[in-house]
Amino acid sequence: MSHSPQVFLDACVFIAAAASPQGGSALVLELCKRRRVQPITTQSILQEAERNISLKFDRQVLLRFYQDIANTNLRVAKPAGAKEIALCSGIIDPKDVHVLAAAIGSRATILLTLDRNHFMTPSLRQANLGLLIQTPGALLRQWVD
Repeated sequence: MSHSPQVFLDACVFIAAAASPQGGSALVLELCKRRRVQPITTQSILQEAERNISLKFDRQVLLRFYQDIANTNLRVAKPAGAKEIALCSGIIDPKDVHVLAAAIGSRATILLTLDRNHFMTPSLRQANLGLLIQTPGALLRQWVD
């Protein structure tokens, strides 16, 4: 590839990568470390991941999370603006509006998430947001093909 795809990472991707270093999310972060993919997220998403890891996993997983964010050439985007929030309200669960809106505002081409219930919905597929929403596994399969 001539340039790295701009990939917006949801909190669940960071959590899964830290909890399962051999899984698909960890492999995506490895692509980020090798600068094959440009990862993007927001400070609030990083805080959400940190909070959930602290509550559900041991200290080793939290340390792996810190190492992941330190080593991935992560771009921390601004929180979503009012325009993006308005665009996303009503087409996704209210608790995930900030994720979708920030992904759009960051100009990412792909939003990676493991949250199929909220992000892989007919209303989002029909919204024509100019953003591909997929799981880490789907991105990796596409990468291999």
